[in-house]
Amino acid sequence: MAENMSREDVIQYISNMTVLELSEFVKELEEKFGVSAAAPMAVTAAPSAAPQEEAPEQTEFNVILSSVGDKKIQVIKVVRALTGLGLKEAKALVDEVPGPVKEGIPKEEAESIKAQLEEVGASVEIK
Repeated sequence: MAENMSREDVIQYISNMTVLELSEFVKELEEKFGVSAAAPMAVTAAPSAAPQEEAPEQTEFNVILSSVGDKKIQVIKVVRALTGLGLKEAKALVDEVPGPVKEGIPKEEAESIKAQLEEVGASVEIK
């Protein structure tokens, strides 16, 4: 009997069902095939729920030297003081702009470093 029915016949049969009959039919199909019709709905609902969740607060920041400005020597001195690098290493760091000055540090320390570098004319980003 099933071989004689086309997809259109099945769709026509289902479209003539009441909501209650359709609900019972879906339950029977779920039991017969061991599946759940609720899973696809949960998948489509998940993206809309994701933006409502708050992202975890960032706890580690990187201080990136964007540009040196006019006072390159003062920037090198501040970089040396902040990082503990030698003169050659600090100069190399300043010459290779943009580049990280410090990485994985707390926000307060990153803000302090940014303020010190901007005070001598450098441009700094915190990421």
